[in-house]
Amino acid sequence: MNQDHDETPQFASPPCMLHELSADFGGHPAEDIGKLTKSMLAWRKLERERLIGERLKLKEVQREAMDARIAERIEACIDGTQGLVISAYWPFRNEPDLKPLLKCFAREGARTALPVVVAKHQPLAFREWKSGDKLARGVWNIPYPAEGAEVVPDIVIAPVVGFDRHCFRLGYGGGFFDRTLAAQPKMPLRIGVGYGFQLLPAFDRHIHDIPMDMVVTPEAVYAPE
Repeated sequence: MNQDHDETPQFASPPCMLHELSADFGGHPAEDIGKLTKSMLAWRKLERERLIGERLKLKEVQREAMDARIAERIEACIDGTQGLVISAYWPFRNEPDLKPLLKCFAREGARTALPVVVAKHQPLAFREWKSGDKLARGVWNIPYPAEGAEVVPDIVIAPVVGFDRHCFRLGYGGGFFDRTLAAQPKMPLRIGVGYGFQLLPAFDRHIHDIPMDMVVTPEAVYAPE
């Protein structure tokens, strides 16, 4: 962590990941976790490990081609971006890299942003950022906007570890993404992104899970059935 920050550190993180650093940051309340059986939790853990492992096997040239296709599909799904606030994320562990898409949106007149973890047990904030703006380094050395204004997104693009045909996402297990959506003054358009091999059969969910409006892969755009 960068020790030059003030006493209330700010961390950049793709949604649902900070629990891997410390349980102190919270996520789903313990009583909610208890609503899933041990076998359900074990299945989730194994699937996360398997899918992340598959993603890490992807070669850079493979990912570049697939990420470009994801970006094309997202652009086709959004009818005009001028004036909209669009949040994506800084890619981690071979997640789709959509920074070029954010750059394109900014050229079209959108305000682009990244999520920032600002405090324990709190929803993510969204801070305005575009290519070339100052960055700082947070948890796992992931960059986050150092100076951007906090914004309310119209569209949130988030990576998935896995997803089903109802567009529920299997995340990293911390619950930050769902907590963040529930705290927004208006519900944004929710776009999950991933690769085709991350599609799963329908799975049991936490009571607070919020589905994506769509999940975009290089091969298809999935909408809730």
